[in-house]
Amino acid sequence: MTNEIWTIGRILKWTAGYFQEKGIESPRLDAEVLLAHILKKERIYLYVHFDEPLEPSELAQYREAIKKRVRRVPVAYITGQRDFMGLTFHVTPDVLVPQPDTEILVQEAKERLEKVEGPVKFADIGTGSGAICLSLLAELPKAVASTVDISPAARAVAEENARELGVADRIAFYTGDLLAPLEGEQFDAILSNPPYIPDGDIPGLAPEVKSQEPMLALAGGRDGLDFYRRLAKDAPDLIKNGGFLAVEVGIHQADSVAKLFAAHPRVKTTSIVKDYAGIDRVVIADIDA
Repeated sequence: MTNEIWTIGRILKWTAGYFQEKGIESPRLDAEVLLAHILKKERIYLYVHFDEPLEPSELAQYREAIKKRVRRVPVAYITGQRDFMGLTFHVTPDVLVPQPDTEILVQEAKERLEKVEGPVKFADIGTGSGAICLSLLAELPKAVASTVDISPAARAVAEENARELGVADRIAFYTGDLLAPLEGEQFDAILSNPPYIPDGDIPGLAPEVKSQEPMLALAGGRDGLDFYRRLAKDAPDLIKNGGFLAVEVGIHQADSVAKLFAAHPRVKTTSIVKDYAGIDRVVIADIDA
């Protein structure tokens, strides 16, 4: 690869074919995203300048990125960033890569929090990169947030993202176990995308997830519902009258989670929201006013 002239178009074609041979799910897209990142350009640049030759240093960087991707390192960990809700988040192997399905949770929370009169205060449990809470703060100028993660390394990533997005003055970060650091506080909403993969399903996860993303943020116990049980028991008491608890769930978990929430005496109603693929993805519990 080093002794020949490699144009943008040629290297992308070669890389897409190589990724396909190696079983990469989106070979052309991944090839483009990695090259655009190395060239510090938008992806459209690659199409307009397809006959532009790569510099030796660019080629060397791209070759290293290709090696990492074939080892099933997620593209976001290679580039160090991921777009979510129109914002760019810094990500590392200490946090899950934000996924489009989680935008459903953010959108539902935004619609409800926009209707709150006066100041808005919400909590994000298991924040990871901060994708959920920071996206909401960017959309809701009058909102403030508290966020908890058990991982100090994940908290550091979220704090960096808060600074980069200009919302660090409206969020409090805590390191701790689920709701413990928030005892005694009251919120308009509590949000969470907790670990929900059943222990028995973890061996069957995609290599990018199973071997690269933090297991602490994936494993949800024998049936995947361990964290929902804890949220169902304790979260409603930290929510103001008329507020809500909203969580992302895994496939086939929505009904079970809704029943767990409905068992709490302060929960008035529960509802389920589907994702872009029509799969039940978000469960919301309305707290009795």
